[in-house]
Amino acid sequence: MPNITLSVPPDLYRRMKKHPEIKWSEVARKAIAEYLAKIEAEELSSDELLSLLGEEFRKELESTPVEEYEKALKKTRDAE
Repeated sequence: MPNITLSVPPDLYRRMKKHPEIKWSEVARKAIAEYLAKIEAEELSSDELLSLLGEEFRKELESTPVEEYEKALKKTRDAE
């Protein structure tokens, strides 16, 4: 597996050292993977995303009335 070097501020390093039971390289690996997934998700076309979500999701999406989505969007915006 390839290696990378990661620099962290001294204060963060001291705090990390207080938890030797944690595998910090695994934490960093997961954070990088999650960030990449987020970036890559933004690059997907609608058809690619629907393909990943599966046929059942597509059918449910197509069978739900637009008014329900509009109502849910309004509720979300009001909550913000």
